[in-house]
Amino acid sequence: MWPELSSAVRRGDARAIGRFIRAVDDRLPGAEEALDALGGPRPTVVGITGPPGAGKSTLLGRLAELWRPVGLVAVDPSSPFSGGALLGDRLRFSAVAREPGVQAVSLASRGALGGLSRATEAAVRVLGAAGYPRVLVETVGVGQSEVEVATLADVTCVVLVPGLGDGVQAMKAGLLEIADVFALNKADRPGARRLASELDVAVDHIFALRGVRPERVSTEATAGRGVSELAASIDRAVAQAALLDPRERARRRLFALALDALHDRLAATPGEPFVDSVVGGRSGPYAAARAWAEAAMAEYPGRDTPGA
Repeated sequence: MWPELSSAVRRGDARAIGRFIRAVDDRLPGAEEALDALGGPRPTVVGITGPPGAGKSTLLGRLAELWRPVGLVAVDPSSPFSGGALLGDRLRFSAVAREPGVQAVSLASRGALGGLSRATEAAVRVLGAAGYPRVLVETVGVGQSEVEVATLADVTCVVLVPGLGDGVQAMKAGLLEIADVFALNKADRPGARRLASELDVAVDHIFALRGVRPERVSTEATAGRGVSELAASIDRAVAQAALLDPRERARRRLFALALDALHDRLAATPGEPFVDSVVGGRSGPYAAARAWAEAAMAEYPGRDTPGA
């Protein structure tokens, strides 16, 4: 199965791309090993994040028109019944997904706290192997908890609009601090100048924190205004990011994947004995939690470090 599916992915077959990503997301036997063997260059990943109603999907569609061939990944809310994506790529990218040179994928967040699906990394790698040099990842849009996108993306574009109560509150939550580029969307609305001033303050804060000054670009995505300027700003940020040590970003990605693997192992280890010990007063919650974690790890024999 995997050699044929991998070959189809490398040819850019859309159905094969979807099947491969679903196989990794569903943890099918051999899927992760096949993904590691798939190879291909890692594409440039641009994260698009921000609060609901900021116009992220429209802006992403406009950027995709400029950057074809391009892969699009939308991380949607999960259905509490099926676990699948509620919105889906046909709704989020109904127009741009039909354009030649565009491959759109919709993933369910499945409760991931930062809005990123566990299959997002897999989707990026599969799209890279399929020949897409750039992938745009749009998060679920829960606003202030979307900082997880910075783990995956080479560059993060934070989209804000006037009148949604962003500004200082979002900066305290860390959303503004992950920005490599700011898009002040719907810039024709009242309050745009005030938000621009707040973002200028945020840029000073980010410079003190990270030593970089994110550019701010005003856009009106529905009309297409400012989109080419935003694309140029993102390209400059990508070029700047390429000068940084790649090990730190790789370390963050691997840490997130390791946590995901540990979560799966813990979920597969029966917890009833530890719950009973707490309910029965025989153990405190911290000791029981450590014992549960140790039991999970005991079921997972250590492996040699790759390349050691």
